[in-house]
Amino acid sequence: MPAELRTERRNQTLVLTISDPATRNTLSPQVCDAGVEALGVAESNPELRCVVITGDADHFCAGGNLQRLAANRELGREAQRAQLAKLNQLVEAIRAFPKPVIAAVEGVAAGAGFSLALACDLVVAAQDAKFIMAYNKVGLSPDGGATWHLMQALPRALALQLIWLAEPASAQQLQQLGLVNRVTDKGRALDEALRMADTLAGFAAGALASGKELVNNWPQHTLGAQLGAEQEHFVQNLFDANGGEGLQAFFDKRAPRFG
Repeated sequence: MPAELRTERRNQTLVLTISDPATRNTLSPQVCDAGVEALGVAESNPELRCVVITGDADHFCAGGNLQRLAANRELGREAQRAQLAKLNQLVEAIRAFPKPVIAAVEGVAAGAGFSLALACDLVVAAQDAKFIMAYNKVGLSPDGGATWHLMQALPRALALQLIWLAEPASAQQLQQLGLVNRVTDKGRALDEALRMADTLAGFAAGALASGKELVNNWPQHTLGAQLGAEQEHFVQNLFDANGGEGLQAFFDKRAPRFG
């Protein structure tokens, strides 16, 4: 049976759990399709303010299923391209999703599992979690946007070190590099990610979406273009109902009640 994606609502957060513990939650085309569909549903539901992606049991995601990859060598290049396209669609859906997406990582995040964590907006990892760009160990190259996300965050030499040497990196090491936001005790990554999601759910949805869009788009902008984009988002949020509520709450010396 291929991996499946379980969905569960926790307060205002949608939890997506990659489930195939026997393979350390390797990805499948079905998981990628279900992830894209779930994000679409969550985007249209104003009651859902955040998404958390995690793995079943003791691990986050071990990346691609090597048995399926071996079978694809018999099916041909187009079969593999079609399956990678599904992973690409999931990564792009996470990046374009206007609400926060948090990875809760226990155990191993390897190969495309590491890529998936990098695609998320925030990463919470257990102190014994291991992240590894495992591709070189089996003669393959990265996928799932790994090279793009690593180069956004790291100097070239450090990105190549992770990719070429395929050595496990700890949650603490990646936190020092700015790739992991919070490190928790073993077994507590999901709880911490949910606490973070509850905090984010208390902010204005439009302001959160603006922040994500501005951060996503900055590589394509000159300073002037980024300043212009910030200006438009600021005006949009100021004249939104939540902008009015935020200001009034400040004047009233109370906590805002954002819609």
